[in-house]
Amino acid sequence: MNQKKNIIIDEKTPLLVLAGPMFLELFLNTMLNNVDTLMLSHYDEYAVGAVGNANTIMFMMNILFNVIATATSVVVAQYLGAKLYDRMNMIYTLAIVVNLVTGIILSGVFCAANPLIMNFLHVSKEMRPYSMIYIYIVGGGGFISAVFNVMLQILRCNGYTKIGMWVTFAINIVNIIGNYIFLYGPLAFLRMGVQGVAISTVLARFLAVSALIFFFYKTRTGRISLRYLRPFPGKLLVKMVKIGLPTAGENLTYNLYQTTLLSFVNAMGNDAVNARAYCNTLISFAMIFSNASAMATQIITGHLVGAGKSDEAYRRVFKTLSTSMPITIALATVNALICSHTLRLFTGNQHIIALGQMIMIVDIFVEAGRCLNMTFVSSLKAAGAYIFPLIMGILCNWGLGLTTGYTVGVLLNVGVAGIYAGTATDECIRGLIVMYYWYKKKWLGKSVVDKKDVFIDI
Repeated sequence: MNQKKNIIIDEKTPLLVLAGPMFLELFLNTMLNNVDTLMLSHYDEYAVGAVGNANTIMFMMNILFNVIATATSVVVAQYLGAKLYDRMNMIYTLAIVVNLVTGIILSGVFCAANPLIMNFLHVSKEMRPYSMIYIYIVGGGGFISAVFNVMLQILRCNGYTKIGMWVTFAINIVNIIGNYIFLYGPLAFLRMGVQGVAISTVLARFLAVSALIFFFYKTRTGRISLRYLRPFPGKLLVKMVKIGLPTAGENLTYNLYQTTLLSFVNAMGNDAVNARAYCNTLISFAMIFSNASAMATQIITGHLVGAGKSDEAYRRVFKTLSTSMPITIALATVNALICSHTLRLFTGNQHIIALGQMIMIVDIFVEAGRCLNMTFVSSLKAAGAYIFPLIMGILCNWGLGLTTGYTVGVLLNVGVAGIYAGTATDECIRGLIVMYYWYKKKWLGKSVVDKKDVFIDI
């Protein structure tokens, strides 16, 4: 295998070497999503809530794509840490081919189920046409995201985190230009609106996948060829699915739980829907650093566990938390303090702004709990302990988050801020539980790599 080995990831790797580029990547990706929201808010306010509804469904599709992508990140990181380079091309090829086929199938399913999805979410008649066309276009091109997810994980685990940053920057440029052309530029006379924004999004993602494949070969990370799948590595695929399914299940149950909460918000009226959409735009900035730190720690943890350095992995995760938690809380607090001004970037509706201010105060507690969850859950997955986060996700999402959100938001008539209070309860309590699980070292012995290399038996 023509593998470059000059990038070493171990316990001495500074967090910011990996987290820095991923922070910028996430920031740029957040900007990509927020540009859609900002530009649409000046085009048609109903379109904002509609795309927010549609993106909830797109996120659910992305979770299913991440079954193999997540497994790829765990397997690649641990095998690189164990210096087992001879099997990497097979892993890369299998992950990409399976996700591509899965993406094509799921794109068709979600498009076919579009009307049913609208009914389930109780999308208003004003927003429904926008939401449906967005899902048809972006969802129909979902297989592009499926390949993108796998390629990005492969390059990250090999230490090429800057590539994702630059590719995401390029996506932003393409998307902004495309949005402008369809909403305000030369093609504005077509009045395509949301349809034009969706087309711009799909085009940007296609160019991003093409760029990642180019860099995959340019950096000599590996090769992709169907010959690596002869004979077909069925046992490897089963093992990867076993790794990916619990993670996807955890994310899926969380998204279904959030979708159910969204149905509560939709029943509160269009102002509540738009307040949620605008606040989520601002909230996304508060969680970027902790998310980037968690992803970087996951890569480092995977390499350390694969190399048999469990004690180093244990200490490294707590070191990450000591950095990410205070920064996350500070960002969320600043967000709450200035939201009366930042929300005016999207709307002049005083009722929406008032709702948003309440949401942003509650979000300080959401982000503290989410930082705990992202840090320790990511590390548990990297260590091979992927069942426990799923169990805790199901119990806490539905047993705490949904019941608290419904009770406070609906029954006690607090409104959309009460829905976020349910999410804060879920995130904080679940975060403390998974931290304790890591602290007690319950994850030891769950590595996918062992001395006899029996994980892949083909």
